[in-house]
Amino acid sequence: MKLRDFHKDERGNIILIAAFLMLVLTAFAGLVVDGGHLYMSKANLQKAANAAALSGGQELTTNAGEPVTNIVKGILDAHDVLPYLRSINVTPEKSVAVHLNEPVALFFSSIIGFDEVDVKVKATVEVGKMGRASGAAPIGIDDSIPLIYGNEYTLKVDETAGDTGYFGALALEGPGAKLYEQNLMYGFDGEIKIGDIINTQTGNIAGPTKTAVDYLISTCSDMNARDCPRVLLIPVYVPYNQDSNQMKQVKITGFAYFYISEPMNTHDKTIKGVFLKRVGTGFQLDDASEKGAYTIRLVE
Repeated sequence: MKLRDFHKDERGNIILIAAFLMLVLTAFAGLVVDGGHLYMSKANLQKAANAAALSGGQELTTNAGEPVTNIVKGILDAHDVLPYLRSINVTPEKSVAVHLNEPVALFFSSIIGFDEVDVKVKATVEVGKMGRASGAAPIGIDDSIPLIYGNEYTLKVDETAGDTGYFGALALEGPGAKLYEQNLMYGFDGEIKIGDIINTQTGNIAGPTKTAVDYLISTCSDMNARDCPRVLLIPVYVPYNQDSNQMKQVKITGFAYFYISEPMNTHDKTIKGVFLKRVGTGFQLDDASEKGAYTIRLVE
């Protein structure tokens, strides 16, 4: 073989190798592009499923699945992924699971016959008893009191405070009528949890209670509204330190939701309202008493 022919063959081999390497690099680039596209598509789909399950979970305290289903579909529609819904599994008062399946078109991989890939996601939310929360009102209910949700209960407020009727006035932020009034209006900023020992409020709280209740009554009229200040998160307790005349301290065992149903009557010094089963912001603790206050969490 002549030297000139050898160089021709070598150049031809280099061209073939270069072409092969370009093909390999193009394939890798295609995998990176398609892989990134699939990753982002799945992440967005998972976010929509999580949002739908969490929103639907707000209504898990009802004994019917339809309100949960309607909310889930509304959230998915708002995220433009409703066509990808495959199933909604609702167990009232327990959980909701949302399954989505989106066919995602590929770019470079279609060259080798892969036009699309099914991206599947699932989001499951469970409801649990609230055992740790912030924003509580400075009034509590004895754990021994059976609650019938929707029935009217009366909080008796007298000049001696302490334990009054079904309820006890609590010094969540410390003693003093002004602190008590502010905490009743806006909720206690700090966090309390089951097992905490809380001092009871002493002194004349009838006036501060009426001022706070009058304010809360003016804020909203719908007990089902998620941001209604008239729905109070109140601690549930058992007596902890009590003498013959007054309960001095209580031990927190859980939480309840109480809706103030009407303005406070100055003459009989009572607060009337109903207890609700409701999902709110807090943390689940299995040892908490079940008094209608729940929280939700993503478990899958």
